[in-house]
Amino acid sequence: TSAYSSPAKSLGDPGITPLSPSHIVKDSDADDAVEQLFLVVVAIDFGTTSSGYAYSFTKEPECIHVMRRWEGGDPGVSNQKTPTTILLTPERKFHSFGYAARDFYHDLDPTESKHWLYFEKFKMKLHTTGNLTMETDLTAANGKKVKALEIFAYALQFFKEQALKELSDQGGSDFENTEVRWVITVPAIWKQPAKQFMRQAAYKAGMASPENPEQLIIALEPEAASIYCRKLRLHQMIDLSSRAPVNGYSPSDTIGTGFTQGKEHVRRNRQSRTFMVENVIGEIWSELEEGDRYIVVDSGGGTVDMTVHQIRLPEGHLKELYKATGGPYGSLGVDYEFEKLLCKIFGEDFIEQFKIKRPAAWVDLMIAFESRKRAAAPDRTNPLNITLPFSFIDYYKKFRGHSVEHALRKSNVDFVKWSSQGMLRMSPDAMNALFKPTIDQIIQHLSEVFDKPEVTNVKFLFLVGGFAESPLLQQAVQSAFGSRCRVIIPQDVGLTILKGAVLFGLDPAVIKVRRSPLTYGVGVLNRFVEGKHPPEKLLVKDGTRWCTDVFDKFISADQSVALGETVTRSYTPAKPSQLVIVINIYSSEQDNVSFITEPGVKKCGTLRLDLTGTDASVPTRREIKTLMQFGDTEIKAMAVDVATSKSVKVGIDFLNY
Repeated sequence: TSAYSSPAKSLGDPGITPLSPSHIVKDSDADDAVEQLFLVVVAIDFGTTSSGYAYSFTKEPECIHVMRRWEGGDPGVSNQKTPTTILLTPERKFHSFGYAARDFYHDLDPTESKHWLYFEKFKMKLHTTGNLTMETDLTAANGKKVKALEIFAYALQFFKEQALKELSDQGGSDFENTEVRWVITVPAIWKQPAKQFMRQAAYKAGMASPENPEQLIIALEPEAASIYCRKLRLHQMIDLSSRAPVNGYSPSDTIGTGFTQGKEHVRRNRQSRTFMVENVIGEIWSELEEGDRYIVVDSGGGTVDMTVHQIRLPEGHLKELYKATGGPYGSLGVDYEFEKLLCKIFGEDFIEQFKIKRPAAWVDLMIAFESRKRAAAPDRTNPLNITLPFSFIDYYKKFRGHSVEHALRKSNVDFVKWSSQGMLRMSPDAMNALFKPTIDQIIQHLSEVFDKPEVTNVKFLFLVGGFAESPLLQQAVQSAFGSRCRVIIPQDVGLTILKGAVLFGLDPAVIKVRRSPLTYGVGVLNRFVEGKHPPEKLLVKDGTRWCTDVFDKFISADQSVALGETVTRSYTPAKPSQLVIVINIYSSEQDNVSFITEPGVKKCGTLRLDLTGTDASVPTRREIKTLMQFGDTEIKAMAVDVATSKSVKVGIDFLNY
């Protein structure tokens, strides 16, 4: 039996049946919501490893301001963003976020720190949890569990307060939340429940509310990047393919120098933190014609996702050609390989214990690794030194009874040595080997995307996201795909998504056509046809033979949907005397679904329409119109009783069924 019993059989449920013929009306002006006027757009790039915000006043949209510099910061990691780390007090109250959280946690005495709740890299949980609900837990560094919704809401509330404070300081008067349109970015490959989860967390943080959902836009990361890449001028990017290849490789020092000049250019403007986005189409873009295709590869800390877009002139709107794909191939994979290497040298049992007993020192070790990770490059010849925290050396001796140095000698890992300054010395090859599994997965996945028929004739590949700063990844992408398309990297590549998200918030209509990630439909009763319908679906009610559990499709997975497109179907109550109608909405990843009881079909919404209080003049065959509006990252559904124009609305809900 399926998780969902037949709707018509349970409780004599008030079923509906299609009014033939069911028609689709493209109703573009169905929902002329009054556009609210916001004074400012604030975008939050809530990343797996680091986060930040940027904003722009709607009166001067060509200026994008990136958040002010934060206290803290790491050697060898210069960026405007702050680590996505959060600290709660032993009483589970919010304490701090970012560098402040990390440093405070680190300075606590070990006896004390084990009572504090420290979280990092927790965004991946939304990607990896199959059955995400409002009750899903996250585990802190000390092993204690807290509701994920609370942590995400605390983090978003922190950004909300920081941004409002900065805006108030700048404007000299208090800035109200109602004057802000918020944009939060999420990976395009996230499933619907994770996207909805972010919206719920933002409501909890007070950024918007179910009554005022337009105040918050959930933007897809590669789409945001795509919007920003359109504005690029030639001096704002590095074109890997314009470099003269030397026996097949571009000399990697040029990869380096392009960035150094780029960094200088950015650093001179660093004081202002304001980026001018000229209100023109960038030079690269002007080479693109109607129908041209390009791929945006967004490689971050946790996930890598790719979108294939096509240009639609004259306005240069974007059309998504192939549904977003990708996977958990972010730079975290490199950290994970480093951890595996440590397990190989020092023993998995020790590393597990060390993480639990000395969580702050473990964080320290990973920070030391992070800055060396950023120094890895294809042509590097000198070794990379990683400082081991004193407590690592000390705890290892207690745990094993011999020294770290001894372990390294004994481990047969010949490319990692011990230096007398108390450091692990890794040969460049050893470091590159840590990148290999992750980079291989990215290249493999990209190759599969390139082989899709929708993806022929791609002109450009834009490589964006924090991981795109890695010369190793740049070189791998260039050598694998440089012959098929031009590989372009925006200069301030780690901030691309943030700036694109601001542009998206200023003009959400720029993305015109998306691919639906799921098939949507409603459960209905059809007249039973012998030989066509399975006998176990037969239901006889008041002398009428019905086929139950029929999935009446509104839209198929991977179908193109214009933003704001409305699909309409007409139904009639299965029983004329019904006083209430319940329409259940279902989704599936499969294209061809016949019955709602098939595996993989999930209920994701319910519309309840009350039919009482209508006079006798109502026609016997009442028409109930059901509308679904697609295209945004959120989907809205509505049912209307045509005779009385009574209506009911619902947002599709993936978390509460």
